[in-house]
Amino acid sequence: MQLYIHVPFCRSKCRYCAFYSKPLDMDDLAVYVAALPVEMGYWSRVLGRPHLETVYFGGGTPSLLPPWALAKIVPAIKRYFELDPSLEWTFEANPDSALDEGFLASLLRYGVNRLSLGVQSLSDEDLRLLGRPHDAGQALAAYALARRVGFANIGLDLMWGLPGQREAQWLEELKTVVGLRPEHLSCYGLTLEPGTPLAEEAAAGRLELPEEGEQGRMYVHGAEYLEAQGYLQYEISNFARMGYVSRHNSGYWEGRDYLGLGPAAVSTLAGRRHENPSDIRAWAAEVKAGTCGQGAVALTPAEKAREMVMLALRTAKGLRLAAYRKATGRDFFKDNEGLITALRQNELIRISDGHLRLTKNGFLVSNVILERLSF
Repeated sequence: MQLYIHVPFCRSKCRYCAFYSKPLDMDDLAVYVAALPVEMGYWSRVLGRPHLETVYFGGGTPSLLPPWALAKIVPAIKRYFELDPSLEWTFEANPDSALDEGFLASLLRYGVNRLSLGVQSLSDEDLRLLGRPHDAGQALAAYALARRVGFANIGLDLMWGLPGQREAQWLEELKTVVGLRPEHLSCYGLTLEPGTPLAEEAAAGRLELPEEGEQGRMYVHGAEYLEAQGYLQYEISNFARMGYVSRHNSGYWEGRDYLGLGPAAVSTLAGRRHENPSDIRAWAAEVKAGTCGQGAVALTPAEKAREMVMLALRTAKGLRLAAYRKATGRDFFKDNEGLITALRQNELIRISDGHLRLTKNGFLVSNVILERLSF
């Protein structure tokens, strides 16, 4: 099983972010740190001390957790769960809060073996536009420090399709990043989420994303460049050097069970899904009352089939057609004969070895393709 722990605290809210997070407050932090081990204990009893293959601290900004908080949280993980000897343990960090050598060294001592740095951009101008609390110099310094401390598996998050950005700038940034030789790269196109400051500015005409063709070239040519440099594209937005694919994220795309802890965290266990309250106090009250997960809803066969297809087609492996037939009793080709013919003619998909896969151009328009498929 996979364990995800949501840390809802940030130094400040990024201008593109729609996830649940809030400024770090000592009172809220105390509530969070007290409730999280209790939630672990609850699920350990319910699930029978489950065996964990991956642990992922996401957020928010996990690197804002002070040493005393980690000293309470990490031992609880080891107390309530069985950890696989080959456990992949990821910890997200923002560069501005990952410049403490002692803090990074403590993560390694706890067993964290994969660091995910939220760089987003190496342009100070773009970082200010995004509302990031760090600058490019801090991003490079945090990466260098993590290497010096001993992290051998580091992933960097980057964003493309930013206002005013051009393909040449994106490719130049990738060239700089590849020169650092991180093990993993996540490259996300900027999405204007409703209610965020960037979305409101775009709606008011105060900023404009690159036109569609420019964004398409950024994505396709960026992916081609990374693969030429030894980074395998194994999912729409994710690239890794050989042997460094994120096992945790791959588990989501392969439909494995996962337990989410903390406010706003989502879990899918044995075909049932629940989401924790998106409020620290409400979540802590639920934990104290011992009612965790009681609002879980069973996924219908149609929902399971849809998720199987949507998640599989995000990956380079694609959809295994025999697995679809086994799960649904139907033939995917017959369900989507006309659309599949059109997609093949436009080189948006390829079919081989019993799998249907999106091409790079298919990845670019995957949302449109998925909307038109029948399940």
